[in-house]
Amino acid sequence: MNKLLSTILIAAGTLFIANKSQAQGCVALRGNGSTCMLPHQDENSSGKWLFTTGARYFKSYKHFKGREEQKERQTQGTEVINHQTAIDLSLTRILDERWSIMLDVPILANARSSQYEHGLVNGVNKFNERHSTHSFGLGDMRIAVYRWLLDPHKNTRGNIQAGLGIKFSTGDYDVKDYWYNVGPNGTKELREVDQSIQLGDGGTGVTMELNGYYNFTSHIAVYGNAYYLMNPREQNGVRTWRETLSPALANEAICSVPDQYMFRGGVSYANAQFTGSVGARIEGIPVHDLVGGSGDFRRPGYVWSVEPAVSYNLGRTRLFASVPVAFVRNRTQSVTDKERSTPTNKVNGDAAFADYVVNVGFSVRF
Repeated sequence: MNKLLSTILIAAGTLFIANKSQAQGCVALRGNGSTCMLPHQDENSSGKWLFTTGARYFKSYKHFKGREEQKERQTQGTEVINHQTAIDLSLTRILDERWSIMLDVPILANARSSQYEHGLVNGVNKFNERHSTHSFGLGDMRIAVYRWLLDPHKNTRGNIQAGLGIKFSTGDYDVKDYWYNVGPNGTKELREVDQSIQLGDGGTGVTMELNGYYNFTSHIAVYGNAYYLMNPREQNGVRTWRETLSPALANEAICSVPDQYMFRGGVSYANAQFTGSVGARIEGIPVHDLVGGSGDFRRPGYVWSVEPAVSYNLGRTRLFASVPVAFVRNRTQSVTDKERSTPTNKVNGDAAFADYVVNVGFSVRF
């Protein structure tokens, strides 16, 4: 591979590490997404290790049922507000020109502010108070192996990389914090926090990836990435307390362990130091998992975003930043929603989404 190609691959890899498959709000995807288009050792680059750290932040507060925004939630002051920050530490070992192995360790810090979890009785919050719950700690770690499907020396204009990994249940999926106005005489109780800010999902999963690029000229290229996390476990036994909010939510009393997915593609421009790209991405949680049951409580849905990104090379170090901006948000109908629906009443739960996500970080070759 020539020097320009190596630059493109390193830029794409470092940019994508910060863009984990983690949803923008209450659709609870976590920081264990794929690390795409990893660079490989060649005669024009040095170092067989790549360390990357990326920080991701967003605030979700706009509620959607299907694609319809519930603007009245903000007017009434009843919206749920999530502040979520993730720091990913990723270490890649380049084994040879085709093979590499990667370890990803996410650290998560979340805060969730709401009214309905703190004194809601039969749909009415008689205390009219907003309180917050929090979570902080290690997320679900992942290890993955990657291989370029085509010979990099013979296919310098384009290539496809396949990845297969295991996502471990290292994140605490039973984090508890205080819910206010829920005990006798309006006292607080220590309860499980919402699924969207749990540190893990409680399942051991398999990750599958395809990453590709093609260089049209010495500066212009296209890229594409696909990622899917398959979680065979149906539910993790963690109580949601939703059945205490309304008897109709009895089928959502326990947390589901859902699959998740991400697809993205776009166009990039690169020179010796600078890389810029723009593309589209979709990420979400499906209604039905590929393997195992899909019942219990989940908020399925997806986000379409426009994703501009830049990176800058400083020798062995590369700085990067990206800001995916949502233009379609859809909280789809879950299995439990369908169970409660009737021919005259379609039930569709809601979820809060962010407008954009901020990703920044750097990578170092050594």
